[in-house]
Amino acid sequence: MGTHHEKISPENITRILDQLLEGYDNRLRPGSGVSATEVKTDIFVTSFGPVSDVEMEFTMDMFFRQMWLDERLVFKGPIEILRLNNRMVEKIWTPDTFFHNSKKSLAHNMTTPNKLFRIMQNGTVFYTMRLTVSAECLMMLMDFPMDSHICPLRFGSYAYTSSEIVYTWRKGLENSVVIPPESSNLLQYDLIGHTLSSKILKMNTGQYSVKEVHFFLQRKLGYHLIQTYIPLIMVVMLSQVSFWINKESVPARTVAGITTVLTMTTLSISARSSLPKVAYATAMDWFIAVCFAFVASALVEFAAVNYFTVQETERLKRRLSTASALGSVAEESDDEESTMSDGSMGRHRKRMNSIHEAPKMRLPIFLQQGSAIPPNITLAGPSRIDQYARVVFPLAFAIFNIIYWYIYLSKETVTKSREMD
Repeated sequence: MGTHHEKISPENITRILDQLLEGYDNRLRPGSGVSATEVKTDIFVTSFGPVSDVEMEFTMDMFFRQMWLDERLVFKGPIEILRLNNRMVEKIWTPDTFFHNSKKSLAHNMTTPNKLFRIMQNGTVFYTMRLTVSAECLMMLMDFPMDSHICPLRFGSYAYTSSEIVYTWRKGLENSVVIPPESSNLLQYDLIGHTLSSKILKMNTGQYSVKEVHFFLQRKLGYHLIQTYIPLIMVVMLSQVSFWINKESVPARTVAGITTVLTMTTLSISARSSLPKVAYATAMDWFIAVCFAFVASALVEFAAVNYFTVQETERLKRRLSTASALGSVAEESDDEESTMSDGSMGRHRKRMNSIHEAPKMRLPIFLQQGSAIPPNITLAGPSRIDQYARVVFPLAFAIFNIIYWYIYLSKETVTKSREMD
């Protein structure tokens, strides 16, 4: 037991490390000038998210692992694996891997650089580091908020071409990127899955080996449903309540129309604030536009009701004034024709009274009180336009909602199933 303890003493390990570094040139890659260096990689995601729509980027925290063979580091001794930290990293060659589409990256250095370094007896080097990467993710927001996105993460060598360094997936295409369910730090999205791929990137400095991970994200509808869609629907329904308010209540109906229009404007501005300033209309923009049209139409409908009511009232005023004029003419003729015979006078008075009474019978009750014209004549009873609007507006809005949600939710289902496959 004691002899075994002496074999793996610190002095022995120090001697092995000194022998490895003796004459070692960390400027040269393994197999330099002879063969390409194969760097096997895999990723363990510790935290995925958040995803920013405005910046069009996603952030992930991960353990980035690389493995390669360096024959200059072959050793023999009592220990099979040399377990080291970042102090050894600077003394030997390591790949110059970088992330192609990263906007900002952070290598964690608390309390010391978070790096793990292991050398095996056959010269295989295992090197991991903890990174936080914010990577670009171009989003097409036409279907927002029922949209889904494919966010890529690309990495490869910065200086060495594919003839010098080749990247491969260490555990195959299925297990090289691991994302535990508890590591998903997403509020507005569901991480449906991911795929791995490889490609050769051609640039004017040469061809480079590049590895890609594509993350499939599906937006959750809940937040936007509560924050935008339900309030919009309620405002449209509120604007249609005015069809049931008496048309004589001009201030009440005008205030209802103007208030709902202003509320709709405020909701549309707040809904847009969480989005980048894209030049095209999103699915939410179309919904807002149609709701705005319904609310504005309700106000225009009342303007039409009011206009036709005023027109009809004016006609009644003219009819009433004509009837009053005829009545005064009849009275004057009674005085003038008092000398006429009783029979002829009776017939004439009967005829004049019938002319006076004819229009009077066709007027509403409150217009028949006396011969004087009231200062403000309005027509009692519901407007025919209001009666039509009470049916047409809610029905049209219901049909629009059925079509809208059918189109976008079916599209979302198709997209999700395609990405899962």
